Amino acid sequence: MPTPSALAWWHNARFGMFLHWGLYSLLGRHEWTMYQESIPPEEYRALADRFDPQHYQPDEWVALAQDAGMRYMILTSRHHEGFSLWDSKVSDFTAPRTAARRDLLAEFVDACQKRGMRYGFYYSLLDWRHPAYFRGKQRDPNGWAEFLAYVHAQVLELCTDYGDLSVLWYDGGWPYTAADWDSAALNAQVRRQHPDILINDLSMRPEDFDTPEQHVTPSRGRLWESCMTMNSTWGYSTIDREWKSERQLIHNLVTAANGGGNYLLNVGPDPDGRIQFECVERLRAMGRWLDVYGESIYGSEPLPAPLRMSSAGRVHTKRGTTLYLHCWRWPGGELALGGVGGRILRARACWGRTAR
Repeated sequence: MPTPSALAWWHNARFGMFLHWGLYSLLGRHEWTMYQESIPPEEYRALADRFDPQHYQPDEWVALAQDAGMRYMILTSRHHEGFSLWDSKVSDFTAPRTAARRDLLAEFVDACQKRGMRYGFYYSLLDWRHPAYFRGKQRDPNGWAEFLAYVHAQVLELCTDYGDLSVLWYDGGWPYTAADWDSAALNAQVRRQHPDILINDLSMRPEDFDTPEQHVTPSRGRLWESCMTMNSTWGYSTIDREWKSERQLIHNLVTAANGGGNYLLNVGPDPDGRIQFECVERLRAMGRWLDVYGESIYGSEPLPAPLRMSSAGRVHTKRGTTLYLHCWRWPGGELALGGVGGRILRARACWGRTAR
């Protein structure tokens, strides 16, 4: 169970940055390119000899997240392709042992710590380079045991060598069970090192929080976090121009807060470590909005029952005895609101930086 300290910061945060970054950024098509294009592991490995990000400045990433009003950051330490951004002792398919010659994860952690940003790591349980993953425990018990030892060793490296982790964000457990991954034992070791850590549900166990992907859907009686992209892909893509509008992104954030959840918004840096202008532009716009309306998001709570209102909007949050109504289509001089169920002592409308 999450500690009171973990619950407190998560409840207050509401908004975080997801970062998908790996060798797939060199191909510029999406993060699943290796699998979907059936690139052999030995051919894919050659990308590591080219991955040397000359403009990787994680301080700039953290500064951008703070400009956007984000309160935590999650970086893909290793995606399904198997390439590790840190100096893993159980793999030579890592950034420090190939062209980059740098522990890119350590630099990210240093930047977060310097700026007081909470951080966590995404880690994919699966690895497309390992045949045992595709065969599974039943068909290849010896291979699976070796593969599982590698996975557990890497997770414990991440939880041992990189400071005070706030979040461990698993992915790629399918189609196997929590017992197959020995998730209970693994997560118990993680919690011994980080008692306040929050762990998502994708280790195939119902851990601390649920992770609806690409939609904002509250989880009843559980912590939850909606993870979403700004366009249609997680990793860097030169062809995906389906950018969501600033208005839609803000609406998603408000809807998540309305349901008592967090909003983890993704960016996919390019091979050199730069975040696309379209992402920067939208994130800074969200930050400007939060500068004005952030009190309705951070530390907010959902209403026990929905209010009735006209078509101007139906997304509400509250803090203490203050109710926040987010109005997306202002009807004019008067707005009718039903179902409050209590005495209203004061009301005000706020546009931009002007309160009336």
